[in-house]
Amino acid sequence: MSTAFLEHQDIRGLGSNLEMLAQQVVEGFIVGLHRSPFHGFSVEFAEHRLYNAGESTRNIDWKVYGRTDKLFVKRFEEETNLRCQIVVDASSTMYYPWDEKNPAKYKYLNKLSFSAQAAAVLMNALKRQRDAFGLTVFDTEIRVNTGNKSTTQHYRQLLTHLVNYIENPKLNQSTDLSACLHQVADSLHRRSLVVIFTDVMERAEAADKLFSALQHLKHNKHEVIIFHVADKSKERDFEFENRPYIFVDMESGEQVKLQPNQIKEFYQEQIKTFTDQLKMKCLQYKIDFVEADINRGFFPILQTWMVKRKKMG
Repeated sequence: MSTAFLEHQDIRGLGSNLEMLAQQVVEGFIVGLHRSPFHGFSVEFAEHRLYNAGESTRNIDWKVYGRTDKLFVKRFEEETNLRCQIVVDASSTMYYPWDEKNPAKYKYLNKLSFSAQAAAVLMNALKRQRDAFGLTVFDTEIRVNTGNKSTTQHYRQLLTHLVNYIENPKLNQSTDLSACLHQVADSLHRRSLVVIFTDVMERAEAADKLFSALQHLKHNKHEVIIFHVADKSKERDFEFENRPYIFVDMESGEQVKLQPNQIKEFYQEQIKTFTDQLKMKCLQYKIDFVEADINRGFFPILQTWMVKRKKMG
């Protein structure tokens, strides 16, 4: 299986079956690298339990048997190498592209769906590595915030949250990225990798608040990756036909009618100015900033994670 398997178009047929999608993408990624990036893991003693007749005697604690004349088995739990909090922006702009007349058209093609699927892929990779992971979903406030575990049950519970956001679009819902990132920083009490999926649709006057929140995460010694999610051709390059359009603000519902060539140059300049400023701040704070084009697939997501994990190891 080649890395071409990871292209978006090849996996969209899986729809909202995130578990199957995540498994296939991660396996495709491993095969595509021609070697597995996943290594062994160590374990530590957790507790004793009574030995059951017929099972392996490998983990019997003979010292306890000598003291009690009863057979007890040592139970072990996986030693976590990494703690990862995956943070997903679920404000209304994340549901772009959007077709009001046919909401199902882009259900599995929008920024939110891409982010949810990418989060599921990362969680699958983390689970294989026996790393602990949690999920935070936010808009104006934090809606989902879980602890970190590496169990299959936990993984499937988080997938359920992600599927819910894919299948139930939230329109006219704004965001408060800065406030929510401050809350994430306050809630993480052990050094973690924080992976953020957001389109960073911040107004210029809110930029300083955002930079303060990012600095807060780094101040608490966390490693941070921001995946700046966008439909590059439309949202960055503004590649629209030169005909009248009605552009709708997905958070406020406000509408503006215009022809793209009237504002294209100004729009591109404003987007570039803010993005360059954000990149510079991330460089200053030693935060990984990755432009995640929803039309490029998940390979850049996994590759960035793998490099960061090796650095933290």
